[in-house]
Amino acid sequence: MTLFAAASLTDVLSELAGRFREPVRTVFAGSGEVVRQVLRGAPADLVALADPLWMDRLAAAGRIRVPSRVVLATNALVVIAPADRAPMEFAWRGRIAIGEPDSVPAGRYARDMMRSMGVWDAAQPRIVTAADVRAVRSFVARGEVDLGVVYVSDTLGFGDVRVVASPPPAVQPDIVYPAALTTGGQAAAADLMTFLRSAEAQAVFARHGFRAGR
Repeated sequence: MTLFAAASLTDVLSELAGRFREPVRTVFAGSGEVVRQVLRGAPADLVALADPLWMDRLAAAGRIRVPSRVVLATNALVVIAPADRAPMEFAWRGRIAIGEPDSVPAGRYARDMMRSMGVWDAAQPRIVTAADVRAVRSFVARGEVDLGVVYVSDTLGFGDVRVVASPPPAVQPDIVYPAALTTGGQAAAADLMTFLRSAEAQAVFARHGFRAGR
């Protein structure tokens, strides 16, 4: 069976796919690109995204089994800088990488958070957009930008960046990861969904920096 998922789920779902009793093919990209591929007929059996709005589009197009839709996990945003840069008092200085807000949930979340903090207008001329949140992290790791906004889960076990700010809950968007079975997908995908919601799988999500699903 084939699992299409948001790029920020790459590490955790790759591990969980390897633990499942049947072979699982995984395809990762920005949530918008995942949705576009599924709408074009990509052979997905299960879809996991980083944004409910993109899942709504699949539902409206009749591409998912709506009753199967669940929230696998939640997350939060942090601001990162290159690990080799000297620590300094945090400010929204220099070039800032975020995901493309129109297609990458992490980018829209970053924009919304920065607006809530009152820094978006001043920072916008210095914003660099990326195709997915992992590309944002790579831009920062290579020193091509001064700061990046990524998920907490993208910072664990990755030594080339460091967290320089953890915005307070009051400005954090509600970041949830919906998953659903596709219409026409293999029946066995329901077993994979059950496994991803199990206590074993949720412990793996937590180890990768995600918070509990709903």
